[in-house]
Amino acid sequence: MSSGMLADCCWFIHRPHPLTLCLFSSLQGSRDPMFLTGVSFPPDWPVYSETLIKLSVYGENNGHHWLTSSNFLGSSSFSVTDLLKSKDQQLSLSLRTADDSATVGTVVVSRMKMGEIEDGEVDHFTTDMHQKCTLVYESSHGSVNDKDNGPIMNAVFKNAVCKVYRFQTVDSKWMLVREQMAECTLSFSIPKQLIALYIQEDTCRIQELKDLGELSPHWDNLRKDVISRYDQIIKEYQDTLAELEKLTGPLFKPSCSKGQKYLEFIPINLHTQRMRVMCPRKTDSFYDVVTVGAPAAHSQGFKNGGLQKLLSKYESEKKSTAYQCIYYPPEQTAKAREILCVVSQLQPHISALADQLLQTAQQSSSQPLRDVLKSLEEKTEQFVHALKDELVKSALLALHAARPGYVSKCQSSAQSSPARADPHLSTAEKQHSVCNNVDGSQTPRRESRESPVHSDSIPHHKEYDEEEWDRVWVSVAKSLNCVIALVDKLQEQDNNNQESAPSHTLADVITSHKLPVATVVWWDELAVLVQSLKKCVAEVAERARRSVSFVLLQEAACSMAQGLQLQQRRDAVFSQALAALACGFAMRLYAGLEDKGFLRQLHAIGLVAQFESLLSTYSEEIGMLEDMEVGISDLHRVTFRITEAFGNVTCFCPRDHYTVEVPLPHHAFQALPEELREGKLLRVLPVLFNVGINEQQTIAERFGDISLQERINQKNFEILEGIYCTLICLPCFQTQTDIKELLDTLGQNVVTKKRKNVEILWLAGMICRRMNGIRLTSCKSAKDRTSMSVTLEQCSLLRDEHQLNKDYFVRALDCMRREGCRIENVQKNIKCRKYAFNMLQLMAFPKYYRPPEGTYGKVDS
Repeated sequence: MSSGMLADCCWFIHRPHPLTLCLFSSLQGSRDPMFLTGVSFPPDWPVYSETLIKLSVYGENNGHHWLTSSNFLGSSSFSVTDLLKSKDQQLSLSLRTADDSATVGTVVVSRMKMGEIEDGEVDHFTTDMHQKCTLVYESSHGSVNDKDNGPIMNAVFKNAVCKVYRFQTVDSKWMLVREQMAECTLSFSIPKQLIALYIQEDTCRIQELKDLGELSPHWDNLRKDVISRYDQIIKEYQDTLAELEKLTGPLFKPSCSKGQKYLEFIPINLHTQRMRVMCPRKTDSFYDVVTVGAPAAHSQGFKNGGLQKLLSKYESEKKSTAYQCIYYPPEQTAKAREILCVVSQLQPHISALADQLLQTAQQSSSQPLRDVLKSLEEKTEQFVHALKDELVKSALLALHAARPGYVSKCQSSAQSSPARADPHLSTAEKQHSVCNNVDGSQTPRRESRESPVHSDSIPHHKEYDEEEWDRVWVSVAKSLNCVIALVDKLQEQDNNNQESAPSHTLADVITSHKLPVATVVWWDELAVLVQSLKKCVAEVAERARRSVSFVLLQEAACSMAQGLQLQQRRDAVFSQALAALACGFAMRLYAGLEDKGFLRQLHAIGLVAQFESLLSTYSEEIGMLEDMEVGISDLHRVTFRITEAFGNVTCFCPRDHYTVEVPLPHHAFQALPEELREGKLLRVLPVLFNVGINEQQTIAERFGDISLQERINQKNFEILEGIYCTLICLPCFQTQTDIKELLDTLGQNVVTKKRKNVEILWLAGMICRRMNGIRLTSCKSAKDRTSMSVTLEQCSLLRDEHQLNKDYFVRALDCMRREGCRIENVQKNIKCRKYAFNMLQLMAFPKYYRPPEGTYGKVDS
């Protein structure tokens, strides 16, 4: 027989003395208990009084001591305290089967005080023991000096479970492998912040709709309906947030709670997994992966498919049924939201810079004045380029047409013919013309809608001047030019030998207005001009805000209840995806604070986030994959900013542009490159690859449709290839020729018709790691298939990067799956140490994705 051992330890200042354990066994059917072996713990191992030791006993098979599931007899566990306090420092323990259903015998453990042992003897002794047992011990925490358990990491990652293994390399050396799994505080904090932002944004949207002013009865009724639906969503989100605030306890949502409505924004079973490899005379290596259930709206179900299918169907239906409102395609509504975001950010910024210019002008120094003026010019230029958009002008015309009593210039001649028949009608007027009914109600007429016009009872208002919007920009240009000219004049009067005044490029583009000459006291006149600029910018901002708010009113009105329900689904899926992404970003950032190449890539290019999915393209999992695809694609709207602070990771901004702030303590922040310290926004480059591996995928491949998987993999391969073309511009990537080779192989596999081609996942994972990216692995609940994938990846890394002996590969794989962190994850989720597979299912799995015997059984997941 042979034995495996685990240990569970906590942090203490003083280390206890090394322990030597002797094991005896008395099994049912055995009349002669026999001495097995002694086990010693080296002084540098974190074994303490609270350490938990687990003994796994295996039967002898034809004289060989192989650790296989077929000869596993039973296991038991005890703490070091139990042993030290026991009579004669000896324990008699009952051995239990793997499913804890029966007692199969006893095992006796004794502590022995041994004399001095030479180092060589200790090495020989422990080597002999580990030929039988690869798992060394288990730890709830790491030691205080561990890099992956420092103060920064402990602020975000909690409740760590650690397992340590010892494996033999091809040159007969020994590597120590430390596997740590932890929960993440961001599982709940990010979704709660997002929900609060959703509430805030929808509240602002209601106010913007109210600020549109007086509208005709038709549009006013639509507005009331939309506001009512926004109120309903806000109430639901407030109730959800209130429920989440009540929660205490674990920092993850277990897989059995994935259908809970009030938890729909929380990612499923989100954990981090870090493997640390310590080899003789080599620098320690770290490999991280985030495991999370597929971001999907489980509480809403998948009867009609997932987001990708629902959104496509929704857009086509919206086009055909939008007769009561003006249809704007998704790209234009996205542009409208972007304009709203720009207005909310730039207008107060310009106003603050204008006030700062006045304050600086009172000082005698000329250079600060020039710097502030330059910033004011740049921000005003951004303001102009963002808002001088055809969408804003078109929306202003549509809003004017929605005012009470409006009649377009074509209506007097169009009473007997539709708007389409007038060859002189502009495109905007065709799109936004309104047919007025006798009773005063109004219904917008689209080009394809041919209904008679009755306008006798409606007074003709003054026509809307389409050039009015352009004239508003002239006022902004005049004000800015006057400010620039006066500052130039001031500098000349002060006889400063500075460079010539800033260029008037922005103003010259907009207007050719001639600048006046200041003839009054310079500061008073500057104050007047600054106030004039602020007023003009505010007027432009208000007009733009109202126009794009009217566009968004159309979107909400055309969508009716279905569209807002889809938005709720998309909000929930995005929340899950963002929480996982933020967790991965924090983990990768903390690990790479001393990696100059990674930090340079971070601010120059962005961060690659590679999601690996094991969902099938059959039944409900198709809907999950469709949800996941949209949720991950939406992550391109996310940016990160690193700040100097102690506190939580926070996020803000509207639905289309999110910024997540990650705080670092002073010493870590000051070591960052200047671009990161200045608050540069860091892009996210998300990619998704999916390969189904279960029995449902077998059905899909033989009798169903796998086009969704093929499309996702092909599309994201092209994205990954584009990222590589950008990265090779950086010096640290110009020598990595293997990335190109891996990409070529991945491209071939993506287009190859091969069933359950898991090589796609292996290649994508390798490429991601070489691109300094973050790895995220998912299945339905991140519990079973995900565990098989993570353990396989870890053992593959040990083989390919650290020369794991080939004879140890399968043994290491089985050991990690039987006694490692992933079986602990199963226990945390369903209170049972069994992967949710049965024998028939596993026959359909690829070979290396099958767990060892005795570790699986069909349970409710």
